[in-house]
Amino acid sequence: MANHEFLEKITLVPGVSGFEKQATRVMKEYLSDCVDEFQYDNLGSLVAIKKGTGDLKVLMAGHIDEIGFVVKGIENDGYIKVHPLGGWPGRNLPSSVMILTTREGKEIKGVFGGSPKGGEAGRQAPLPIDALLDIGVTSKEEAVKAGVRIGDPICPASEFTVMTNPKFLMSKAWDDRVGVAVICEVMKAFKGVETEATIYAAGTIQEEVGCRGAKTVGQMIQPDVAFALDVCFSNDVPDGKKDDVKLGCGVVLGVLDGSVIAHTGLLKKMESLCEELGLNYQLDVLQGGGTDSGELSKVGKGVVNMTLSIPSRYMHSSHTIVREDDIDATVKVLAEFCKRITPEILEEIKKDKQ
Repeated sequence: MANHEFLEKITLVPGVSGFEKQATRVMKEYLSDCVDEFQYDNLGSLVAIKKGTGDLKVLMAGHIDEIGFVVKGIENDGYIKVHPLGGWPGRNLPSSVMILTTREGKEIKGVFGGSPKGGEAGRQAPLPIDALLDIGVTSKEEAVKAGVRIGDPICPASEFTVMTNPKFLMSKAWDDRVGVAVICEVMKAFKGVETEATIYAAGTIQEEVGCRGAKTVGQMIQPDVAFALDVCFSNDVPDGKKDDVKLGCGVVLGVLDGSVIAHTGLLKKMESLCEELGLNYQLDVLQGGGTDSGELSKVGKGVVNMTLSIPSRYMHSSHTIVREDDIDATVKVLAEFCKRITPEILEEIKKDKQ
């Protein structure tokens, strides 16, 4: 059962790409009673370590950054020019409330608003990605006096909502705090439990701008097996394809995306494990895009790697929806893999490529 208190805290804390410290602190606090050690890479990724009895190393990575903006400039009339961090669809910007955090930690609310000009077509058009943020001032001097400076991070404002069907959860930053939540719950499941493999749970930084934390963490850990935990598109939306990947479909096993092809031996192992455990699962083929797996798979001479995903509606918006039982199913299969993996099983997995 997902921990709603933790889910609320980890999703609502600000942590856009390059400014993840508050989010990694929440993760660290939650895991402080069930892991043996914490490490950081030099970019700010957090790695929680559960030591095993053998030499195998299993890495679970969930990127802890979220999409947002930084201040690019301040107009003479006080409007804030922004630079996007991650892929912001223009249609998601109108009337979106944002929180700008100054160097001193002061939080300033603002909103993206459009011009009333242009007739019906102008009113219906989405805001361009170079839209201006209105923080409620009349001049550049007033904005500067409030503490605004170039480079300040801007994070979506939202709220955590348990919806009409209580399995449906809405918040910001499910991409990819839900992946972080999954790996945290796996670590919680091993509190006081001995495993042969040493388990690493990484909250990686800057995935939305190039999977940078995955590269540094992978090099630091040198894992034998690595899983990237991320979101994928749920197709049960009004204009969706209504195909298999949807909320409630269970564990989503990533076959390939624009950055990686899953290790076929590991994919087959996870399929058989889901079937043995009686867990629903779906296979996902994404023609473009990518996850931390793209970098993790290329560490050293190559890592046995794949992506596990949680379906989400309205990805890359301030209000994304996931389903709790999909989270629970992903935790269950991943924990079972980490509990069972041995050098002999890993060699069997590797033989699929030999």
